[in-house]
Amino acid sequence: MRYTPGHLAVVALLALVLGYAGAAAQAPTAKSPTIDELRKAVASLRGGRIPRPSSYDAMTAEQKAFVTSVLSGPRGDISGSLGVMIVSPAFADLAQKTIAYARFAGREGYSTVPPRLSELAILMGARVWTAHYAWYVHRRAAEQAGLPAAVIDAVRDGRQPGAMDRDVAAVYTFCNELLTKKQVSNATLQTARAVLGGDRGVVDLVGTLGMYQVVAMMMVVDEFPLPDGVKSELKPL
Repeated sequence: MRYTPGHLAVVALLALVLGYAGAAAQAPTAKSPTIDELRKAVASLRGGRIPRPSSYDAMTAEQKAFVTSVLSGPRGDISGSLGVMIVSPAFADLAQKTIAYARFAGREGYSTVPPRLSELAILMGARVWTAHYAWYVHRRAAEQAGLPAAVIDAVRDGRQPGAMDRDVAAVYTFCNELLTKKQVSNATLQTARAVLGGDRGVVDLVGTLGMYQVVAMMMVVDEFPLPDGVKSELKPL
């Protein structure tokens, strides 16, 4: 299984189009973060080559609005790719809402893809780009969601997993075809529809796969570091 990344325009379009759906999805959980929470979130930022703001008070009004928007949703921080994107707060806010729509799959108002299948798509996107931190975070999320370790390890190694449950096999095949062949067969689409509850599930899956490639690319460009003492599981494919 070898991937040739060539989805940049499509992925960027997904970020913009789906962002509006994400905005609506966050409304039911909206809360107002305190100034201490805002300052703590910015003070906790870490990353690589893209400079982060030195403090909450040093940010622009647009950046402060972005941080407020993030903390008004289901997240408690602005870690990972959100810290990279903060230098472009208008884009970042559209993107973070779409990422949340995918990330919190299974909750009311978010993606209809079951969490373990959503995490499989996220891992496949991270593997395409050898995005070390995204893989580190979502391997754990996938395990917690019930995705078998054998499937995760196969994706990590760039090989076809062995025995898979029907729904896992359907999502793996769909994502693999889309990533490697740049198309999806009618048979694969029909199987995905069957396990994902119809076309909305298929669209949510494609959106998740695309949006998390944006996440992965941000981290690759930034050279986002792993936590201290952690070694990457990923090797170049």
